[in-house]
Amino acid sequence: MADRARHHRQLLARLGLLRRFARADDGATAIEFALVAIPFLILVFAIIELGFIFLVSMGLENALMVVDRTIRTGELQTNGGDAASFKQAVCGEMSWLGGSCSSSLTLDVRVLPSFTQTSGLPTPNPTNTCFDPGGPGSIVLVRGYYKWPVITPLLQEALAGPSGNRQISFAAVFTNEPYSQTLVPIKCQ
Repeated sequence: MADRARHHRQLLARLGLLRRFARADDGATAIEFALVAIPFLILVFAIIELGFIFLVSMGLENALMVVDRTIRTGELQTNGGDAASFKQAVCGEMSWLGGSCSSSLTLDVRVLPSFTQTSGLPTPNPTNTCFDPGGPGSIVLVRGYYKWPVITPLLQEALAGPSGNRQISFAAVFTNEPYSQTLVPIKCQ
């Protein structure tokens, strides 16, 4: 009988412990924060990464607008500039990206017969690009493609391609100024 009474008291003590544990709210804030912290941090990192993508996009646009002026005015053509010097000049304008610019940037410069030919051109392969700055009065299309790695997991699915990179692009079409009388044939079609 004494064993039964002792067992009954131990059972009531355990139930009292369970009741006190259920009523205690000492760690409720920590548990709530743990549940909310991961989605919050993913959201913060996604916003920061979208800001970087926007920054690279604006940097590429600005760099190409500054450097393609050398084509428009004939400075590049008269000084014997080539694709490598043009790419180096664009990367120089985007120097804040560091050394990754030359490996991540693809440039395509080609002369078009008319302004209506600008639509429907395929995206060039990094191995098969054209560099034809044209001559005076040529209609020139300058396209730049920059591969930016997307790190945030949810943005990778939404923004990145199969390689995990977001392709940022910018294009400009303009007519070269009449800097000389020499006509230049179209090299790339």
